[in-house]
Amino acid sequence: MDFGTIRYELEDQGAIARIIMNRPEARNAQNNQMTYELNDAFTAAALDDDVKVIILSGEGPMFSAGHDLKGGGDYTPEPVFPYSHTLPGSEGWMNREQEIYFRMCRRWHDLPKPTIAQVHGKTIAGGLMLMWVCDLIVAAEGSEFIDLTAGPRFMVQGVEWFNHPWELGHRKAKEMLFTGEAVTVAEAYNLGMVNHVVPEAELADRTLELARKIADRSNFGLQLAKQAVNQALDAQGFWTAQQAAFNLQHLGHSHSRILRMEAEIAELREKLAQADQA
Repeated sequence: MDFGTIRYELEDQGAIARIIMNRPEARNAQNNQMTYELNDAFTAAALDDDVKVIILSGEGPMFSAGHDLKGGGDYTPEPVFPYSHTLPGSEGWMNREQEIYFRMCRRWHDLPKPTIAQVHGKTIAGGLMLMWVCDLIVAAEGSEFIDLTAGPRFMVQGVEWFNHPWELGHRKAKEMLFTGEAVTVAEAYNLGMVNHVVPEAELADRTLELARKIADRSNFGLQLAKQAVNQALDAQGFWTAQQAAFNLQHLGHSHSRILRMEAEIAELREKLAQADQA
């Protein structure tokens, strides 16, 4: 398939699909095009009866720098979910993030086939979402995981796919969000967030080795096992808590916009006062 921001490759006679984020010049920052191309690639792999396992990785020096802060670009996709992005105010903003980040991540989380994140370098903020939707994580030595969204620039409680307490435990999740400091790969492994830590030179091969072990199993058996674990998460309140956190994030967004607007008004008033004095 022909993509602009990712590559889609098949290995082992089509049993393993590799989805490679391919914006190394932007540190694989996620813009609109990448989001929808990832969705198309995940869908293609899920619908291909030969594919048993899906691997997600990133080209270049790091897995992902998160959301592309330069904006979504000119890419205008067909909506996947019935949320209008063009409405004014917080409604349009919330609708946009419902589809592009929150619901899209849930869709990938629920894919009927096992997914493995192959992670190296830094994974920052929105990049955590792309990693956390996967069932397993294989990380290179020296990898780091960072969420800066609770800081003064963004003032939200974390990324749209709020997985922190389940991945890290509630105390480490709070420390990560409160300080913005990196969680090391060793910490992530000890906390159960990462399945395996391997030398970076061996990362692709070791991830493929794990995928091959899984690919030997029954497709339907894998689907049922995945569904059973995901249902256990939901029984613990996972989905309800994520929806509540998403709503809190948009309180943070609105607060940030109000503060920016107030600062602009104050600056304008000061300029008008200086003009009157002149």
